[in-house]
Amino acid sequence: MKTPLDRRDFLKSASAATLGALAAGYPSTTAAAAANLGSLKSKADTVIVLWLAGGMASTDTFDPKQYTPFEKGLDPARVLSTFPAVNTAVDGLKFTEGLEKIGAVMDRGTLIKTYRAADLGFILHARHQFHWHTAYEPPQSVAAPHIGSWIARTLGPLNPDLPSFIDIGQTFDEGEKEALQAFHTSGFLGSEFSPFFLVEPDQAVQAVQPPAGMTDARFANRYKLYKKLLADSPIMQHGSEHQRESLLRSVDSSHRLLSSPKARQAFDLSLEPKESYDTYKVGGRFGLGCLLARRLTEAGARFIEVTHGYYPFKYFDTHENGHTRMRELKAMIDAPIAQLVLDLESRKLLDRTLIVVASEFSRDMMMEGKPEKKVQDQVQVPSKLEDMKHYGMHRHFSGAGSVLLFGGGVKKGYVHGVTADERPCTTVKDPVTTEQLHASIYHSLGIPHDHHYNVEQRPFYVTPDGKTKPVLELFG
Repeated sequence: MKTPLDRRDFLKSASAATLGALAAGYPSTTAAAAANLGSLKSKADTVIVLWLAGGMASTDTFDPKQYTPFEKGLDPARVLSTFPAVNTAVDGLKFTEGLEKIGAVMDRGTLIKTYRAADLGFILHARHQFHWHTAYEPPQSVAAPHIGSWIARTLGPLNPDLPSFIDIGQTFDEGEKEALQAFHTSGFLGSEFSPFFLVEPDQAVQAVQPPAGMTDARFANRYKLYKKLLADSPIMQHGSEHQRESLLRSVDSSHRLLSSPKARQAFDLSLEPKESYDTYKVGGRFGLGCLLARRLTEAGARFIEVTHGYYPFKYFDTHENGHTRMRELKAMIDAPIAQLVLDLESRKLLDRTLIVVASEFSRDMMMEGKPEKKVQDQVQVPSKLEDMKHYGMHRHFSGAGSVLLFGGGVKKGYVHGVTADERPCTTVKDPVTTEQLHASIYHSLGIPHDHHYNVEQRPFYVTPDGKTKPVLELFG
């Protein structure tokens, strides 16, 4: 039986694993694993993860149940969905009101209704986000790489002038920042496969150009001097030879990016036509992140994650004012996600791009955890709803959640899994675990579920046991 970790234990374990990564040797792969890598035909070249951090309530978004409008004195146990259901482009599939644009493109994609988050004890957002992004349950003795780093290391760049792994919108300035940093890392794979962070999409071009007024000759000379200083630095004496070489290669990659005018154009949102820019802009940072993801996909990026960032009690972390905030959140994601799908389709890129829309778990008015694995309640729900701020999804529900998939070989107009229509609205057929979702993403890219690298004289798999298979029913 696993003992639940508290926040401090998690951070200590994560920090130890990160330090351990610096001492790790070169993550080699066997001849058999290398040969197996070419055994699958890929369906996608690029992955875009649209990360709705905070715990998106599926019953108020993509898996509507009975709608109960607000009234004073309402019994919270009656509340399943706080929005009425609306039709989508797929016969029989309904979303909740406010997601009409995404609903209109669902004939291009797949809905997983039955994503089941892991049982990790007392629910912490960062711990479940760690698991979602690495497929490994924290803590780990070896720093587990982010899925974007796995993909960057295994497949390499599509365009050598662009970072293979680009993260848009994530910050580490509030809330569980140390815990978030623990999985936004390439782990033992090396610095060259770490995420390239861009917080504000409309300022992205500033991060990929030399300082204003610097001549090409001066910039080239500064690059050579910096590499020499780095090579002689005490920090280079602590890591393994692989880690030192990887850090130097990451510097080379950064210089190549800064020296490529064509690559910089992909980051410059001011080059986008106004009508297109305004369509995405309605979603704020997240919406413009979707626009930047489209431009980077066109330029040849390999893995892109877009998020509004995780901030406790903000965005989809709806502990109160759930209904009111969800209306605003839908307006943030509806047009940008739908437009991203349509834009990639019109550019003949959707089929070779896998878009994943996900969150760490779902929400419920009454239940924390899942029916067979309830955990301590973190929110007090009044016995009667007298105020609008209590109307919405409060508690963390891990029994069923929604994931959207577009492109990358997935079926079109397909719904996977069945959830209960009455509370608890849990999975009743065809559950999909985090490990299975990862294996499915890798499958789309032609990466076998048992692909691995040897680190500390043992295999480290893309999914924890190397045996978790993809959900082939998702693919056409």
